[in-house]
Amino acid sequence: MKKEQTPAMTTTKLSSPGTDQSPSVKSRKRSRASPFEIVGQIVQPGERTQIDLPASNLYTHTPLNLPVEVIHGRSPGPTMLICAAIHGDELNGVEIIRRMRSFGSLKHLHGTLVLVPVVNQFGFIHQSRYLPDRRDLNRCFPGSEQGSIASRVANIFFTQIVSRCTHIIDLHTAAVNRDNLPQVRAALDEPGVREMAEGFSIPVIINSGLIENSLRCEAGKLGIPIITYEAGEALRLNERSIVTGVRGIVSVMRILGMLPSKRIKTVRAEPYIANSSSWFRASMDGIFRPLVKLGSRIKVGDTLGVISAPFSSEETVLTAAFDGIIICVSNMPLVNEGEALFHIARFDKAGAVEEEIAAHESNIEEDRLYDIETVPVTVND
Repeated sequence: MKKEQTPAMTTTKLSSPGTDQSPSVKSRKRSRASPFEIVGQIVQPGERTQIDLPASNLYTHTPLNLPVEVIHGRSPGPTMLICAAIHGDELNGVEIIRRMRSFGSLKHLHGTLVLVPVVNQFGFIHQSRYLPDRRDLNRCFPGSEQGSIASRVANIFFTQIVSRCTHIIDLHTAAVNRDNLPQVRAALDEPGVREMAEGFSIPVIINSGLIENSLRCEAGKLGIPIITYEAGEALRLNERSIVTGVRGIVSVMRILGMLPSKRIKTVRAEPYIANSSSWFRASMDGIFRPLVKLGSRIKVGDTLGVISAPFSSEETVLTAAFDGIIICVSNMPLVNEGEALFHIARFDKAGAVEEEIAAHESNIEEDRLYDIETVPVTVND
């Protein structure tokens, strides 16, 4: 008989807020948040709690827990879930959450922040997108208590965590051997979603339909506004993508009233919405060389890249069939006919989008959060 496991829990107090609060936040101090319950645990206002939620076992009978951190503000507000690594090899979101949890401004938090840095523990351990049954966890929601490993993990995460939240930001990267331009994907017609998508304050928003059994689709059926942030590539950390994600999440939290507004107003990126996008696929087998970069504007007839036969002089020049912006590119030089090479989004004002992308990237590199770690070099005589 399988022994029933209960969540392990570690609790600390949030530091007391200082006096540098905006008037709107001060006026709301009169109301106090109620205790927050999640996975059978009670978190008091002003506490932050780490919970190890039993999710499944390895075939060695080693338990595999789902790490959850709950930061419960002293004042009432939304309950936002930030989750990453639903695909276990997508790492930028894990680092985004690591940086988010240490923000000093969280002592002013209104509402509750639920952080799940690694949803797919199996894939994370094995540096794989999938679970051991080769299923994509983001096609298994809301899951089942009696299904496959993927279905059971999806069920635990969905029923114990997702259903307790009012807003969700789901963090992703491109699949292996592809690179994504920082972008928000959202179903903008769903209630509350447009506010979050535009509030993320990055240039590119993809008005994307809902895929059945994905987290976005199933959370949407519960009436929970959810957006997906896509940036970078699998199994790699990208500083620009990480800083953009941190800034975007903080921006959304400010718009929702979870954090105080900044005293000094900063220039926000102008968001542009693409209502459609298409994949450009290889027309032959061979060695692929891309000649356009992420964020580039392309026009009909522009050269996108070249595919060359490895053992002959045969070569095909790839040309654009429509105008748009490159939002994803393949990094794998070895391609077969039909494989996806570029993802191109269509915009009404592609030129303005390209300019905004360039301005946003420059602004990110000047942000104080953009601090690539260095190791001091010791010179020996």
